[in-house]
Amino acid sequence: MSRTSTPDQSVPDVVLDHTEDGAGRVLSAGKLPADVLSRLLADLGPAPADVLIGPAVGEDACAVEVPAGVIVGSTDPITLTSADVGRYAVMVNANDVAVGGARPRWFLATVLMPVGSTQGQVEEVFGTIREALAEVGAALVGGHTEVTAAVNQPVVVGQMLGLAPPGAAVATSGAAVGDVVVQAGLAPVEGAAVLAAEAVDRLATLPVDIREAARAAVRAPGISVVDAALLSRDLGATALHDPTEGGLASGLHELAAAAGARIRVDRDQVLWFPPGLEVCRLLGADPWATLASGALLATFPPERTDVALRRLSRAGVPAAAIGVVEAGDGVYGTDADALPWPERDETVRLQDPGVPGAGDG
Repeated sequence: MSRTSTPDQSVPDVVLDHTEDGAGRVLSAGKLPADVLSRLLADLGPAPADVLIGPAVGEDACAVEVPAGVIVGSTDPITLTSADVGRYAVMVNANDVAVGGARPRWFLATVLMPVGSTQGQVEEVFGTIREALAEVGAALVGGHTEVTAAVNQPVVVGQMLGLAPPGAAVATSGAAVGDVVVQAGLAPVEGAAVLAAEAVDRLATLPVDIREAARAAVRAPGISVVDAALLSRDLGATALHDPTEGGLASGLHELAAAAGARIRVDRDQVLWFPPGLEVCRLLGADPWATLASGALLATFPPERTDVALRRLSRAGVPAAAIGVVEAGDGVYGTDADALPWPERDETVRLQDPGVPGAGDG
């Protein structure tokens, strides 16, 4: 489950707990802490028998068995930027459905516009939705639109559905000990685009070509992993995951947590997006913890990994084996040092008014 909350700059970045049950704990902006979310989901009780993949930390989508196959669905709001929100809403939800093993087909959108929005601004949001839907081959089938004082920037909450053949759904929890972790696509692509749009003034000293490459990253190289995910499914991936908020570090931790295993990652093999690294360097952001849509994490049995890497490369997707699944828990480097699970994404941290220059642009 991803992007679970809207950054709220009135909430202090501290954790307080003055009650026995933890109800007094003040939460930081960004995703709900994994321990809180796990407890909330556990309180729901068992899912019906037709739910093949239900809500869990690390799972990108749900999967529900129906007579025609398996419906794979996902929902995600776009709250960290006001630029290209329609495109982001389509792409991140399409990614989640694809890593669940289905091709995205049907999209619903709740579009919330702040008071004072113009008709032209609404048309721009819908234009980016239409453009992105055409690229992933999905259709808008419903939703809701509203101008409301509850938001101070355009917010799009997307829901994507797809239909997979019987037995084709893929769970993040499917990784097994001994599997190889493959990264397909670069990181941080989404983070580069969001930060380039939201921190314009602070990036003024970057060379123009790097600045423009970062700003355009949502389209080139792009943040869609749909084709890479479906190809990986067909190549025998045991698990697929779309790292988003919290970057590659959170994505690896979510993959490990879902599988109940440890991931040993070779930091030297990670595929980085150079303009994203430059943006992070200038802003003092950790690229490991920066929005990572555009990268896919997949696990393969060792005997399938070389073929998968070749086929992904042949399809034009940069791919590398970056780690291995082991018994245990957590994420560690080859030097045995732990890779921390970020408390929040770097784009959220940089939007905090206590961070010098945050929110510029």
